[in-house]
Amino acid sequence: MSRSNKKPNGCGCSNIPISIIIVILGGTYWWFSQKGNLEISNLLHKNQLTNLPFLNPAPTPSISSNSNRDPNHKKQASLKTVTPQKALLPQSAWEKKVIRGIYLSRYQVTNNTDEKTIRERVRYYHSQGINTIIHGVWGNGCTMYNSDVMQQTLGYRSCPNQFQERWLDWLIDEAHKQGMQVHAYFEKGIKIDKNSPIYDLAISRKWIVPGVDKTYVGIDHYVLDVQIPEVANLFKNILVEFVQKYPKINAVQWDDYLGYYAELPGKIDRTANLTNFLQQMIAAMKQANSNVSFDICHHNPYWAKRYFAADWQNWHVDRVFIQAYNEANFKEEANYAQNYAGIAISDRQLHRLKELVDNQAIKSILVFPLSGKPEETASSLKSLTQSNN
Repeated sequence: MSRSNKKPNGCGCSNIPISIIIVILGGTYWWFSQKGNLEISNLLHKNQLTNLPFLNPAPTPSISSNSNRDPNHKKQASLKTVTPQKALLPQSAWEKKVIRGIYLSRYQVTNNTDEKTIRERVRYYHSQGINTIIHGVWGNGCTMYNSDVMQQTLGYRSCPNQFQERWLDWLIDEAHKQGMQVHAYFEKGIKIDKNSPIYDLAISRKWIVPGVDKTYVGIDHYVLDVQIPEVANLFKNILVEFVQKYPKINAVQWDDYLGYYAELPGKIDRTANLTNFLQQMIAAMKQANSNVSFDICHHNPYWAKRYFAADWQNWHVDRVFIQAYNEANFKEEANYAQNYAGIAISDRQLHRLKELVDNQAIKSILVFPLSGKPEETASSLKSLTQSNN
């Protein structure tokens, strides 16, 4: 029987390859989701639009969300905002110095000064490139803070001064906030002059070494004899009290007045007695507060021992800064300073600053404003060190 020719029923989709169907369906979905969104929105009611899943995809859960997650679903790592770090500028030769210090005498900040002024002054010195304030806390036989030791021993609580009780607390606190250090400066060491509030008392108790110390022209000093137990205990107790009263102080520093002038009458060698006194005083301080550094700012070891009975190489100090105030032997003192913690100069020697800054062997530089104008000195330091960069 011959096969009759019949027209196929339906669309004939069964004869279309599956791959072509998938392509058509995919293209249709893409058209609706990309282009047709705007057109279909004109044809469908707003309520109908909300029911179309491809126009209103479900919100993606936050990674930090506490909602239940499919344990088989991989968590995506959260993207972190990376702030680009600024390139650090290389330090200048001045900034590489361990200590860039300036001396402030006993009356430089303390006299009738409020907290706001003290903190502002600290910030000023920081802005000038200073990282260490060396401030007088003792001098001429009395303290620049209220001292129980002073009261019990001498009948005075402090030097005559209108300071506010917490002046040193404020200074230390603000300095530390600025990343600076504070070193307590014991001016004049074991020497006093006739203006000292304890001068008459010291004379009456025979605490004074016979003779007048004329180390510095124009000033007559009188040396307290630390070989007398009462005098030695006064200094030891004052120092111990200080590092306990101000436990956050970074260091105490004594200068070249910690010594006996060689030209005193009798030509007595007091070197061994002075060494014994210093060793005991430093040991007592360390026992009271081991975190505080005991420093001296003195003449080179030869001159100190030869002319001031100050054999400081055997005192067990922490740091030594060599005084170089005398222009006549500046080079020699600078050479010594290379072997110790640093050098101390006056504001009259700022013309020496560049050679000291450029000398890498000079680890620290301390500046003493003999003019009595430390803020001007600090400003000059900043100008000179910036111009030297």
